[in-house]
Amino acid sequence: MRNCENYRFIERHRPWRDLTFKFYSDGALTIIDNTADEVITPRELKGESYDFYVRRRIAFIKQDLNAKQSKYA
Repeated sequence: MRNCENYRFIERHRPWRDLTFKFYSDGALTIIDNTADEVITPRELKGESYDFYVRRRIAFIKQDLNAKQSKYA
């Protein structure tokens, strides 16, 4: 079963995109531009939305590593 963590992020500066980040337990990612109702890639992120993505990705990797470490240690 694939678990998913959803995060909503609204940019504070133009173009004020309303984004939903879906981080899946298997490492997959989906980023949805809620205004345009389309999927975008991490390459299309800039500024604070890119920073948010990087911080959440790092947190996900740390959480995954800790879970694996406690499972196999």
